[in-house]
Amino acid sequence: METVSANDPRPLLIYDGDCGFCKYWMRYWHKLTGDRVAYAPYQEVAAHYPDIPVAAFQKAVQYIAPDGQRASAAKASFLTLSHAESKGIWLTLYRKLPGFAAIAEMAYAFIAAHRPVFYRLSLLLWGKDHEPPRYEVMAWFFLRGLGLIYLAAFLSFGTQAMGLIGSHGILPLAEYVDVLRTHLGSERYWLAPMVFWLDASDAAIQAVCWAGVSLSLLLIGNILPRLSLLLLYILYLSLIYGGQAFMTYQWDLFLVETGFLALVMSIAPMPGIWLLRWLLFRFMFLSGAVKLLSGDPNWANLSALSYHFLTQPLPTPLAWYAAQIPAGVLAFTTGTVFVIELVFPFLIFCPRRLRFVAAFGMVLLEISIFLTGNYNFFNLQTMLLCLPLFDDAALRKALPQGIMRLLAKGARGQKTSEPVYYAAMALASLIVFYSFAQMEAVFGVRPSAIAEVIDKGLSPLHIVNRYGLFAVMTTKRDEIILEGSNDGAQWKEYAFKYKPGDVTRGPQWNIPHQPRLDWQMWFAALESPQHLPWFPRFLQKVLENSPPVMALMESNPFPDKPPVYVRALYYDYAYADSTDREKGVWWKRKLLGVYFPVAFIAKPHP
Repeated sequence: METVSANDPRPLLIYDGDCGFCKYWMRYWHKLTGDRVAYAPYQEVAAHYPDIPVAAFQKAVQYIAPDGQRASAAKASFLTLSHAESKGIWLTLYRKLPGFAAIAEMAYAFIAAHRPVFYRLSLLLWGKDHEPPRYEVMAWFFLRGLGLIYLAAFLSFGTQAMGLIGSHGILPLAEYVDVLRTHLGSERYWLAPMVFWLDASDAAIQAVCWAGVSLSLLLIGNILPRLSLLLLYILYLSLIYGGQAFMTYQWDLFLVETGFLALVMSIAPMPGIWLLRWLLFRFMFLSGAVKLLSGDPNWANLSALSYHFLTQPLPTPLAWYAAQIPAGVLAFTTGTVFVIELVFPFLIFCPRRLRFVAAFGMVLLEISIFLTGNYNFFNLQTMLLCLPLFDDAALRKALPQGIMRLLAKGARGQKTSEPVYYAAMALASLIVFYSFAQMEAVFGVRPSAIAEVIDKGLSPLHIVNRYGLFAVMTTKRDEIILEGSNDGAQWKEYAFKYKPGDVTRGPQWNIPHQPRLDWQMWFAALESPQHLPWFPRFLQKVLENSPPVMALMESNPFPDKPPVYVRALYYDYAYADSTDREKGVWWKRKLLGVYFPVAFIAKPHP
């Protein structure tokens, strides 16, 4: 490995040069510690240390300090690693944590007694040329990808904002701000943190959306990335509160939490990377756990996917074909989903090649969902979160060397100072504790008093959120069809941009856009309109022919003059069979009844 002289002032680690396992990890440790530690096989230097028996060299590594002090086995290993950046924690634990030293020495002895086996495992789990992981290029790609996700999110909401929360929209933001101001008083600034306390006008809504677009472009271009990440977090958090019923989706919380952790990563890379991995673990594992905890028989008997491709909110054109897959294959696929969501997340915390397996499995699941369902930027973001499971060495094998060298040069960041690093570690510890308490609550464990205090303080910031998708599988597709009339006898149907309506109009592609009114209509079909304050407001805007609201629709059968009456009917939708598909029919539907009775704008009495 290197030539060591008798007068070398550095500490020396002596290992067995005939042991493949020893040479493998000495090469790795040498890369970790650099020139701060000298390494030599005992076959070359044992003569300089006649007081150490050859059997001791063969049994364990020996650490020789510059002052002549000697340590062996686990202690020698931790003394060596203390010379590597951010690895001194192991020596501290060895010296100060009761019981740690004994356990470490027992583990070392066991591994040393089975070195050939552990050498093969090392090659399998870390690869032949294992090196200290670097993440500069990975982080560069991750932040550019996150910029694209933010761009899609802000653009998507910005194009709909006036119809949803504008002054002539369904749920005007200014009215909502006035209500919160009245009921919350001065606490409103913490309980609903948003920039709209300064201004809730239409101009302010548009400014937030388009500022988000601009900051996303800055992040993509690697211009002021930390400032951009901070402002993007603040602006999107503001939209979550200001968007009211239209911004209550898990992926909005998922994005704002990811954005905050990306900010941490840009300041302190390793704590940020581990927090992003922890987020991916929580998201995937809880998505699987809630399916089992819900008691839904369709998940328990593996029949859920036999319904999913029909009943999901906005299927893609490929969903029709997926729904034709035999039930046995879909049952096997459902079981695979459980493996990926419940087993693969634990591989996130395993050696690098097992992390790669987890990443590939999760990406495969997300691609499958992406192809058959319109979930805006959600699946793209989940795939992006798999990127921190790879290191730069893995990316180097996937990308041309010229590109890697160029990216590595441009991706070099500043070294994190110790105060910043320890502050980031303290924040990471708080987040892990808080999120673990949230996970326990999913399993019915009551949170501790400390966790409740933290939750009360941090929950408005949404830097930690509770996840769990499709806990209960819907087994039939009910659709709300909106109609208008001038005489109460002849009714004309309104067409939405993406949700099913006309049976000859097939599913659409809208990724990464989220048509939030279409999504709300899917959820509305699962509930009574009496529980949905926004729905009568929506009908009122239709009766007014409100331009911003009508812009959310595909077509308006009353373009010149608003209808006198509107109503909402309830239909059962199912996919058409292959014979009807050949005739251009995608759906078959059956009227179930009235969802919302005839509504009209009452004229004032003379």
